[in-house]
Amino acid sequence: MFRRRIQRAIRRMGTPAIPPQLLRANQWMANGEYENAASAYKELARRAEELFPQRAPFLYIEAGRAAILSGQTKPGVADLRRGLTLFASQGRNHRMQAIGQRVIDELKTHSLNSEAEEISLLIHGNLPQEIQTKQPVAGQRPILPTHCPSCGAVVKADDVEWLDEVTAECDYCGSPIRS
Repeated sequence: MFRRRIQRAIRRMGTPAIPPQLLRANQWMANGEYENAASAYKELARRAEELFPQRAPFLYIEAGRAAILSGQTKPGVADLRRGLTLFASQGRNHRMQAIGQRVIDELKTHSLNSEAEEISLLIHGNLPQEIQTKQPVAGQRPILPTHCPSCGAVVKADDVEWLDEVTAECDYCGSPIRS
């Protein structure tokens, strides 16, 4: 019984506090309220640049996606560019490349081909030469839930950072996600 209490206490200590604005933004995105989601994600991204710089690129990417889905293409592409540029400045080139390719595919799906080309040029301009030719090897990973259990953000199993063999980290709130 004593051991169980200690384990529960340790689990509670490891769970980060989820900003209510992030929960609302994820809910708005899920409900199709893209304009509200875009402004919430952008505000979170601005604050994250100072406090949690490793989270800021993901928030800018979501702000850009939400803005584009709400019909605001120019501000959306600007947010996408900002997020991808932050990845490059942080030296997270593989994340920039993987997420950038997903962004390009989504832009093409919405017939935004010139915007997709702009993002492609940005990615290739920020990648070191040796990374441009080398593709990361995808290993067999366990199946993750589709949404983060803590903040509700969409989880893309091929896009997350893995903490160990069965645990990934939410890009938005930092919570562990287990299969």
